[in-house]
Amino acid sequence: MPDATTTAVLDDLRDEGDELDGLVGALDAAQWRRGTAAEGWSIAHQIAHLAWTDRAALLAVTDPDTFAAEVEKAAAAPDTFVDEGAEEGARLPADELLRRWRDGRARLQDALTTAPRGARFPWYGPPMSTASMATGRLMETWAHGQDVWDALGRTREPTDRLRHVARIGVRARDFAFAVRGLAAPEQEFRVELTSPDGQDTWTYGPDTAPQRVTGPALDFCLLVTQRIHRSDTAVRAEGPDADRWLDIAQAFAGPAGPGRTPKGA
Repeated sequence: MPDATTTAVLDDLRDEGDELDGLVGALDAAQWRRGTAAEGWSIAHQIAHLAWTDRAALLAVTDPDTFAAEVEKAAAAPDTFVDEGAEEGARLPADELLRRWRDGRARLQDALTTAPRGARFPWYGPPMSTASMATGRLMETWAHGQDVWDALGRTREPTDRLRHVARIGVRARDFAFAVRGLAAPEQEFRVELTSPDGQDTWTYGPDTAPQRVTGPALDFCLLVTQRIHRSDTAVRAEGPDADRWLDIAQAFAGPAGPGRTPKGA
């Protein structure tokens, strides 16, 4: 059985998927083909990508050798393998795509729940613990879900599940620099984020750090998942390195993303 911390992350991962499922499960065929803010991606592409990465995560947990072959494919085509995976799934009938996504989510949830304590799994970046893998899947589900909500013109109520997205965004700071060939700052930053209900402040890093990032947790999570342009957030930086980080932040593994254009651009 997983420890209490891992169980909490797994519960939140399940709830995040169920919330998005409740939205897309009621869509008609035309809505599945509606375009999203990601260029060339429809709602079907967004769900297909989640199904594809859930399958990759399941392989990493249950069949590391087969997963290693998938990593080689990704390394051979770093600029196209994500789009190709989404396109393949998006061509499926909507009911079949939905069935595959649901099945993959359930199987991954079971595999992570029954994984031995202390287990670590390969990934496209550094190896991951059970909790880290679940956090990564939650982050992806939330981020791609945001594109779906936006495409439908719907507003999603933020929850404290964003704490997981914020944490992985902070922990991925050095990766965001490295993936762009930049040296990471030597010192930690202080990050202070206001929770969605405005009642708490989520803090990361030493409170004596000279460089800081502050703002709403929702805005920070949208920024590190590259769902919004920095200029459209209330996130602020103090210090040159922290300021640079907000320009390049990403919470996901793989190549640097193009980000989003400012509203009204």
